[in-house]
Amino acid sequence: MKEQLFALWPWLRTYSRQDLRGDSLAGLVVAVMLVPQAMAYAMLAGLPPVYGLYAATVPLLAYALLGTSRQLAVGPVAIVSLLVADAYAGQISAGADAAMVAGLAAVLALLVGGIQIALGLCRAGFLLNFVSHAVVSGFTAAGAIMIAISQCQHLLRIRLSGGHSALALALEVLRNSADTHLPTLAIGLGAGAMLLLARCKRWRFPVTLPVIVAAILLVWGFNLEEHGVRSVGVVPGGLPAWRWPDISGDRIRQLLPSALMIVFIGIMESVAVAKWIATREKYRIDANREMLGLGLANVAGGLFSGYPVTGGFSRTAVNYQAGARTPLAAVFTAALVLLTLLVLTPVFTHLPNAVLAAIIMVAVIGLIDFKEARQLFKVKPADGWTFVLTFLITLVFGMDKGLLAGIAFSLLLFILRSARPRMSVLGRVGEHEFRDLRRYPDAATRPWLLILRCEASLYFANAGFVEDWIRAQLAQRPAVRWVLLDMSGVNDIDGVAVSMLSDLMENCAAAGVQFACAGMKAAVRDVVKRAGWDEIPGGRMYYPNLEQALAALPPA
Repeated sequence: MKEQLFALWPWLRTYSRQDLRGDSLAGLVVAVMLVPQAMAYAMLAGLPPVYGLYAATVPLLAYALLGTSRQLAVGPVAIVSLLVADAYAGQISAGADAAMVAGLAAVLALLVGGIQIALGLCRAGFLLNFVSHAVVSGFTAAGAIMIAISQCQHLLRIRLSGGHSALALALEVLRNSADTHLPTLAIGLGAGAMLLLARCKRWRFPVTLPVIVAAILLVWGFNLEEHGVRSVGVVPGGLPAWRWPDISGDRIRQLLPSALMIVFIGIMESVAVAKWIATREKYRIDANREMLGLGLANVAGGLFSGYPVTGGFSRTAVNYQAGARTPLAAVFTAALVLLTLLVLTPVFTHLPNAVLAAIIMVAVIGLIDFKEARQLFKVKPADGWTFVLTFLITLVFGMDKGLLAGIAFSLLLFILRSARPRMSVLGRVGEHEFRDLRRYPDAATRPWLLILRCEASLYFANAGFVEDWIRAQLAQRPAVRWVLLDMSGVNDIDGVAVSMLSDLMENCAAAGVQFACAGMKAAVRDVVKRAGWDEIPGGRMYYPNLEQALAALPPA
């Protein structure tokens, strides 16, 4: 039993009193940060604030059971909360009952959790590699702007009907800006200014707490609710209750596209920050176990009145900096949030919605990272354009279309790159080196010999391009009698590509041009042997390297 526990939680082997001190302190710091954030993010998701607290309790405990990150802070996050609101925006009326909205959010959490668990059990962590980092960055930046615009309804106390794009929301804010409630705006701007100051000065103290206390005392002391300042109101106390949501086939079909978006965005955000800290702390993150941990957290959230959660960048960083050493820090955080639900919910009755909006706006500023776009353009312009395309389509047409367009564009770029592999004509530099003539135009060549290198796997999509390129090179060099293929960069080859090369060699042989290969890897050799290349005279398809091939080939 003890060995099984160590296998599941290897950090237990070396757990010490110092770890307990760090975990308890980190749990306290993150709880102070999480309580107002969870309430704000629930509001962003279109739910009463208390549901954010529910999502910050049992899911944290569930992740601690299976997750492999020791510092990841799981809970409600801004971008997922916006995706949750977007998921059921078209399925509920403006005055829908809060219980109905909460039921949809719970079904969505169960869907997200079920998909994540299925992916983890199938060991499908490799699927994350098909979603480009540029897509996620562009989507997140646009989503952050959309989040900030959506909070103008609470910051200005205006009415927004909602929209699927930042452009539609921004136009609606402009149309209704004449109805701005100035006291509400003043409270929100004051809170936002203090939070921004703390962010710029990098204060370690969680300034959110005194800002909330000051806002509550201000509203309560001057009775500002009677003057139009809208507050959270009565927050129900008590522990989150177990409840099986109303699941139907229609609901699943309606929520499934949003659930898939939340799965991919949530997993990528969590795994990225978890790997960052694990690298610094020198332990290993298992992406498949992370999927299981996040899946269990979301299933728990769906069953205990919560909504989809994931690991957050900012809270994880705070958790790590505050001294968290193991997942027990998350257990302490969840316990303190549960204590808040049991004892402290009456305190939030007079908390103005504008302050929660300011908390959200300041929190998402870090997600708008145009430096990332500049870096992508600098390193690889295609990735920069992927960022820009995803960003613009998300802003103008909505989150679902933006994410799908970004993924489709990045996959299209991948297909185009693989369909047009890099091909090089080589020349000798020194005695034992061969280099691309485009970079080394003075490299030595021989008029009767053409040395070519392919730097990609060969398969049906690029076989035609490779054949046309080789024929074009031969057409430019009529004196060539031998073509030597450097196959060291070819990791795999399929039957179509083998047939193409076989036909090409046969056709060129009729014109007096012979082929040889060097540096062929074992996996490629196994394929071409089955295609009958062993029957080619002289074994010239299997030279170990270019040097031996050149020594063996007869000069024309």
